[in-house]
Amino acid sequence: MAEDIEENHIVQLKEELDDDYVNDDLYNISSWGADFSFRELIMMYEDGDLVKPELQRKYVWGKPEASRFIDSVLLGLPIPSVFFAKTEDGKMLIIDGYQRLMTINDYVRGLWSEDNKVFKLSNIAEKINDRWRGLAFSELHEAEKRKIKTTTIHAIIFEQKKPTDSDTSLYQIFERINTSGRTLMPQEIRNCVYQGNFNSLLFQLNTNKSWRKLFGQEVEDSRMRDLEYILRFFALDFVYNEGSSKSNISLKKYLNEFMGSKANNSTKNIQEFSDAFNSTIAIIERLLGENAFYNIQSTDLSTIRKRFYPTLFDSIMIATNYAMKKGFNVSNVNESKRLRLLKDDKFRKYISEGTMQVEHIRGRINLALKYLYDIDNE
Repeated sequence: MAEDIEENHIVQLKEELDDDYVNDDLYNISSWGADFSFRELIMMYEDGDLVKPELQRKYVWGKPEASRFIDSVLLGLPIPSVFFAKTEDGKMLIIDGYQRLMTINDYVRGLWSEDNKVFKLSNIAEKINDRWRGLAFSELHEAEKRKIKTTTIHAIIFEQKKPTDSDTSLYQIFERINTSGRTLMPQEIRNCVYQGNFNSLLFQLNTNKSWRKLFGQEVEDSRMRDLEYILRFFALDFVYNEGSSKSNISLKKYLNEFMGSKANNSTKNIQEFSDAFNSTIAIIERLLGENAFYNIQSTDLSTIRKRFYPTLFDSIMIATNYAMKKGFNVSNVNESKRLRLLKDDKFRKYISEGTMQVEHIRGRINLALKYLYDIDNE
């Protein structure tokens, strides 16, 4: 049996965590350098031509750190390069450098985004030059204001040439060069790279009260793992219903490609995704309750292991969604049927070993259909 890893209340399989891939598409990109003044970048941001990742909802920097950066600009000290990605619609997505750019933007416009109050530089003596300590942008001398606006920063710009229907190269670039101070989780990167209607839908669905209860966390996960599991449901549902030409898939790569392909889905398609998730999670909560996605102990098959189990989640969700779409009666499902499913040796293998083998994906969903809904789909 594959090794289980518990983090918070989630059981993850090491083989899925270790899933990595080298994408040949990484070489189908071009990059170039350009120098922008802060005046230009502020205008681009205000016009919507420079786009921040949705991940960056607020500053990581505190006021002293932001003030220190303004101080460095006024002193004429070197500023590290920023990284942008050119999107299909010609906009620039900020891959790295968001804190620096938003600090300048906030200071020049006069308001600190964190509290929407006047942005005055810190008064910390050992960190800020006494010439502008405690001053707002409007209180600087004209030459100092001009210094900030005309200071240039070097940008390295990436553009993916092909394939045009997927941004997996952009994902890997973000993964490799991001210097935000912490290693980003896969879904945090997807949230930055694949912005659009589908990404917004994931955030909306993540607030579903039934989902929050069955996931086991009232508060949304700060590392976006809950968002990834919703994405996983949609993506593996597609594998089950539409098939795959591969015998084994890379979960990370497949989720990247799936999310990229759905990023700007039409309102109609988004509504179909929304209805499928909401109706499925509602019926599971009502009939199976809060243990729905919890497995049983491997050493004691009569004891529930109160940890969210991803492969159990995807098998029950996809089976239930399938049964509902095909018009089968799902009202007879209950906990005793679920426990019989969890004790099936073949099912236990399918949810713990080779979990991204297409045969095992289909196998665990088919067994869920059989035990829970008396549907033989093998």
